[in-house]
Amino acid sequence: MMPLTDQQLDSLTLAEGAATLNHAIDASIDVHQVKASLDRLADEAEHQLGAEPDMALRLEGLCRLFYHQWQFKGDIEQYFSSDNVFLDKVLARKMGIPASLGAVFLYLCGRLSLPVKPIAFPSQLVLRIDELDEAPVFINPFNGERVSQRILRGWLKGSQGPLAELEDSQLLPSDNPTIIGRWLTVAKSALLREEKYALALRCSELALTFSPDDPYEIRDRGYIFQQLDCDRVAATDYEYFIEQCPDDPAAELLKMQVKALNEEQATLH
Repeated sequence: MMPLTDQQLDSLTLAEGAATLNHAIDASIDVHQVKASLDRLADEAEHQLGAEPDMALRLEGLCRLFYHQWQFKGDIEQYFSSDNVFLDKVLARKMGIPASLGAVFLYLCGRLSLPVKPIAFPSQLVLRIDELDEAPVFINPFNGERVSQRILRGWLKGSQGPLAELEDSQLLPSDNPTIIGRWLTVAKSALLREEKYALALRCSELALTFSPDDPYEIRDRGYIFQQLDCDRVAATDYEYFIEQCPDDPAAELLKMQVKALNEEQATLH
């Protein structure tokens, strides 16, 4: 059960929406504490940079403050750790991935009246600024460095193949629900890797509030149920996927899984 509608998510900052999502996955995460931590950083940023009238210098100062003085950085060693998707951990460790670091950076930009927007680029979150130069400026929130369209084109080919072409639409700002939806997918993948199946199940159930009939999400939920020894429910989810996607290569494998699960249930009873 997603706690907020798309309209409500868009009324919040990305960081606030992400914190709400984090709490929906793990109820031990205190949204108010996350917000207080963000506000402490924003107060310090305003104290140091709020009086700077030149927007370019203000942005340059924020990058220096965030990445050098405070030493926020991308987690190169454990990129896929769930610690990088939960904002309380990101703020405590000062490490994250582009989405989480970008959300914190955007929160600070908002307090400093910097017109920075997020882009759900195919390979990662990218930040866009339109009012510095004649052409848009793009920032990689993983390290605070500017990225050219040539580099973005390379990222796209790396994620989608050598024939992929960079399109203008891929460089447009994205809304919060789009980014939060992708964040949810990343969180689920990280929790599955760490075998935190109960939390991964919450991710799957939240995703299904966006797309209740998505056969691939239902298939993933079936896998999670199987890991939690809920074999009957897992078989039901697998059967739905097989019915909806009979030509998918996974369907034949899942038919064998369903048969084994049903036989196991019959043996137990």
